[in-house]
Amino acid sequence: MPFSLLPSALSSDPPIKPDLPPPAELKPAYDVVIIGGGGHGVATAYYLAKYHGVTHVAILEKGYLGGGNTARNTAVIRSNYLTPEGVKFYIESVKLFRNLSNEFDFNIMYSERGQLTLAHTDATVRAFRQRAEVNRHFGGRSEMLDRQQIQELVPTLNRDTGHLPVLAGLWHIDGATARHDAVAWGYARGATGRGVELHQLTSAEDFVIEKNRVTAVRTNRGTIRCGCVVQAVAGSSSILLEKAGIRAPIHTYPLQAMVTQPLKPFLTPMVSSSALHCYVQQTGRGEVLIGGGSDPYPLYNSRSTLDLKEGLLAHAIEMFPFLANAKLMRQWAGITDMTPDYSPIMGLSPVDNYYLDAGWGTYGFKATPICGKTMAELVASGGKTPELIKPFELERFSRFQQINEMGATAASH
Repeated sequence: MPFSLLPSALSSDPPIKPDLPPPAELKPAYDVVIIGGGGHGVATAYYLAKYHGVTHVAILEKGYLGGGNTARNTAVIRSNYLTPEGVKFYIESVKLFRNLSNEFDFNIMYSERGQLTLAHTDATVRAFRQRAEVNRHFGGRSEMLDRQQIQELVPTLNRDTGHLPVLAGLWHIDGATARHDAVAWGYARGATGRGVELHQLTSAEDFVIEKNRVTAVRTNRGTIRCGCVVQAVAGSSSILLEKAGIRAPIHTYPLQAMVTQPLKPFLTPMVSSSALHCYVQQTGRGEVLIGGGSDPYPLYNSRSTLDLKEGLLAHAIEMFPFLANAKLMRQWAGITDMTPDYSPIMGLSPVDNYYLDAGWGTYGFKATPICGKTMAELVASGGKTPELIKPFELERFSRFQQINEMGATAASH
């Protein structure tokens, strides 16, 4: 037994240190107001406090910590993107994820399992070869597998699906998963322990803008003055942008997923199909997680639907036919803020002290660490955009310099 535990073991009333401080009143003013208490919001606050000494920060969360899209994703972490800008960005995120448990002294249950993306046509095979080369060039670990290698890696996979046979696969060794709620709590605990304030059940309702600067944020608990504002509200991005008077090409779509009853372990890697628009992974609890593409129409609603469930299950059964006998246990949805090029919008906005963290679509969770780190650098520098995120600024749409990541997922395009 560690000696540090002895006082607690011998005491009838051992001290208990809560992970988060109790709720408190809002102060009249803050140097930084972060709107959104999900992974990105609390990560930005954490890096501001730990690495830049900026602690007079308020995180405003309309619900509860990590209760939005952070709680409604499928916890996939990867860096096998299409563009050099995207690959470099997500590689840095994967590097940070690997050390988060040690940095937090809080287990995020990071598990490197690899991701296999199946190719069903010659055109897809050619595209995957190019993608593997781009990944390797910038330090990622991706390679092509043939049918025999796929069979050895995933023996339970049906390579001769009724849709199209599997010709090859893109094997991304760095593919991993982590507990999404643990990531949010780890960042929040580290931020609040350094003086940052987390205000749950506090919604940003409007802004006071003077001389093209946000001078105050109106909330359901009163108005607070601010030095700058960071927006990190995922699927509600377009709603908040409208309040700030900012136009951005964002539309919001529900994104659904589901899990079966627990089964004996049969699948280590995450497996996705570019033709079936479906991905399958088995969680640490044995549940088989099934996800796919966004709903075909915009909607600000995290509800589940029968038609999408039926389509996803049919495709999952094509890949793993024995899942036809499994019972579905639960289904959920998040809301995703999609941009035309499937890349995020990060950095400066037309309002001088209003910083954007939006447009993540289906990629938000896997970007949590690097997004928090670079947004903190942006805020701490007073508006100097880090080179890593400069390609993702809002102005790229005016310059027609989009970063097309539309094919970077085998599910949502």
